[in-house]
Amino acid sequence: MGEPGSPFSDVPYGARGHLGLQFYAAAYHVIQHLLRRTTTAGRTPGEVWRDYPFLVPYFTNIQERLPKDFTWPGSLEWLDRQVDAWENAAGLPLPLLQMCRVLALPHHGALVFVLAGLVEEEAQFATLFAALDQPRSEHRPSVGLAQQIFEGPGREDLWQVIRPLVDTGFLQVVNRDAPRSEWILRVPTVLWNAVRGECAASPLAGVHFHPRESLQPLADLVVDAEVRAQLAELFRLAGSGRTQTIVVRGMPGTDRLGVAGAVARELGYGLLEIDAIATTPASDERRHLLGPLGTLAHAMPVFLVEAALGETFEIPALDGHQGPIVVLMGREGGLGGPAAAHAVTVHLELESRGSRLELWKRALNGQASAELSEMAAGLCLPGRYIRQCARLSIDYAAIDRRESISIADVRQAMRAINRQVLDTLATRIDGPSCWSDLVVREATFRELQVLEGRCRHRERLATTFDGSIPGGMNRGVRTLFEGPSGTGKTLAARVLANELALDLYRVDLAAVVNKYIGETEKNLSRVLSRAEDLNVILLLDEGDSLMTRRTEVKSANDRYANLETNYLLQRLETYTGIVIVTTNAGHAIDSAFRRRMDSVVKFHLPDALERWQLWQAHLPPGHEVNASALEEIAVRHELTGGQIRNISIRAALLALARSGGALGTGDLKEAIQAEQRKAGASFVDGAGREPARNDRSLAAFLGGLS
Repeated sequence: MGEPGSPFSDVPYGARGHLGLQFYAAAYHVIQHLLRRTTTAGRTPGEVWRDYPFLVPYFTNIQERLPKDFTWPGSLEWLDRQVDAWENAAGLPLPLLQMCRVLALPHHGALVFVLAGLVEEEAQFATLFAALDQPRSEHRPSVGLAQQIFEGPGREDLWQVIRPLVDTGFLQVVNRDAPRSEWILRVPTVLWNAVRGECAASPLAGVHFHPRESLQPLADLVVDAEVRAQLAELFRLAGSGRTQTIVVRGMPGTDRLGVAGAVARELGYGLLEIDAIATTPASDERRHLLGPLGTLAHAMPVFLVEAALGETFEIPALDGHQGPIVVLMGREGGLGGPAAAHAVTVHLELESRGSRLELWKRALNGQASAELSEMAAGLCLPGRYIRQCARLSIDYAAIDRRESISIADVRQAMRAINRQVLDTLATRIDGPSCWSDLVVREATFRELQVLEGRCRHRERLATTFDGSIPGGMNRGVRTLFEGPSGTGKTLAARVLANELALDLYRVDLAAVVNKYIGETEKNLSRVLSRAEDLNVILLLDEGDSLMTRRTEVKSANDRYANLETNYLLQRLETYTGIVIVTTNAGHAIDSAFRRRMDSVVKFHLPDALERWQLWQAHLPPGHEVNASALEEIAVRHELTGGQIRNISIRAALLALARSGGALGTGDLKEAIQAEQRKAGASFVDGAGREPARNDRSLAAFLGGLS
């Protein structure tokens, strides 16, 4: 409340109380103007109250607070002084005072703004304005009417007050084609709400408001000591005005917004989170409100930018705003605009194992089961997704009426998040698989086992060297699977994902390539950054489409093709997730890609023994293909695992269509013939020929091994 003894001691300190004072002051100026006009016209004040009875409470409320010996002519000056005294005693960042400070306006600048907004609170002012501004009959005040209402000593040229309000977007002009004195002034609704101290959570499309009390202090942020020290120094620089633009770079899932919030809170601001895509130059009207909204809500503007390689974000100059702004970006993309030259950048690296554990503990609030702690340490998720995953995990447990969070809950939550973010960029490959499902040569199997170990210990392996290894090392794992189509490359990736309890997403690199310059790199940037952020295994299919040997530049096409290859080469080198590249043409892969791969796993066409194992794995239970016929087929038909799978499905379908019985040798041979026709090969039926002599059959051979 106001100070005891003050005429406005009953007015609570705050945005709403201040608006109430200014509202009554503006209404009192309108009444004074109306009474002057009435007297000039030879009418009595009583006629004013008869025509506009809604004005009586405003007049009475102010009159009751005037000193007993105060004269009418001095009442406006007295009112201005008392409002000033109340504002000084408030000691708060009041929205209207912030506006006047930023625009360097005199005290009556706030009154002009409130005059334009009187109809927002009291609809009957619309009728009054229409009567006062004849012959226009507008329901809002015009520039000319405002000049008449606020005429007086020191207010001769009111346009010098109105102009900054209009130029910066605090006031809008409804009819700019009219003469300036006839311009009709209105307050945008979102700004009037902010003046009331009622800024909505989403005041504009693509904009979110976070009040200061909702922001985390620096002490509560889970960040490395080096970043914490940088932020402490940043507070000092921003508070002194030396730093006006702060750039926070990091993966989308890192706590970039939390860092920006800590900066805002330390400086006494709330936070205005702005989606840069939703506030492009095409939406000029919305962007024009950002500066005024930040000032009135006492919030620091924070732009969320998603820029790919070659893209530049122009830092906007926000009219009507003074103070620091923050830009949150990934590791790629550039900055432009005058403010970019003096921007201070903070880089957020991926959270360490210890930081992730602390984030999980906070997010789950003691609801985790004992086995989850170890798993949480191995989930290489950034902070934002840890919190999101934890909330979903709690919900999934609640559905089953459990208080303790299980690993299954976390996996289900992770899968839901992955689908939200990645399903528009890549295709999820699902299905249970294990190493026993994979039929490959022993050397290939050993390489896959080593790869699994590398993926499991990738973070600890990187920290083991602790920057001592020449060239550096991150926790990413890059693998090339090469071999003919149908030899098990995708199945091996699926098995690996299943063993590591990670989701597998496939991207067809051939489909990513775009004919427009720079679009291929942007497509790659989006999918790689999302997959890296979400800790999934990314399968880049048809890798030879972008990884072939770079050519001598003989045309513009060659130059741009090489640029795409160079981008993928550099991006894979810095990739911190698990990526598997598959190719059917290993000989065509550029040697630079091979050097940067952590492992190269070769897949071969299956030999007779492997084909026999594949037939055993793919034929349905209860089939009636005799052992000798199956051995003969395995020896004579050089088929891949993919073809054997297709043939088994077709043969089962033939059996069902024929009689619904078990799959027989005839069904299998017919399906083989169809598959070979599909592949463009001829089919030679071996019926009637004496089976090839085998002193030791495949089945016996396998039995001997066991």
